Amino acid sequence: MWHTLFAFEVPVLEKVVRTVLVYALIVVIFRLTGKRAIASMNTMDFVVMFLLSNVVQNAIIGPDNSFSGGAVGAVTLVLVNALVDRLAYVSPAVRRLLEGRPTHLVRDAALDSRALHRLAIREVELEHAVRVQNGDDLAEVQTAVLETNGQLVVTLKEADQSASRADVADLRAALARIETMLAAQRTS
Repeated sequence: MWHTLFAFEVPVLEKVVRTVLVYALIVVIFRLTGKRAIASMNTMDFVVMFLLSNVVQNAIIGPDNSFSGGAVGAVTLVLVNALVDRLAYVSPAVRRLLEGRPTHLVRDAALDSRALHRLAIREVELEHAVRVQNGDDLAEVQTAVLETNGQLVVTLKEADQSASRADVADLRAALARIETMLAAQRTS
């Protein structure tokens, strides 16, 4: 039992190379499917993720079902991912290659229908993001950007933005000044 648990059925170097190649393939697949895919996963997307992990398992470990073989694959995946994260952190070119660039869906209050179509984002999804920002409809949007992490960031036109705490504090101070002036006029 112990021998088969820790014996390598595939050379370690082959297992490392297999893992790196599968990692690169999956990165390319997700990069080509777009930044929106991960941030807005639905049930079917989760099914694909689970099945994808099963599909590539043999490509990573080959015919090796030993604990050692799995450990080499797991450690290699974690190390390669850490290396790629580090490279993306220090190199804007690598970051741009792996993550892409933000995409403007609304710029200066003008909706970019081609960008919505290219990214397969429905107006209903954009309208939902507007409501999350306390807006009522797309007419209130100054900019909307799909970030590289898949997050949709909406900025409302200044006139349509909710009041901030500072705005409320300014109004209270103005009201206090008015009340003081009115009280002074009553006493005079």
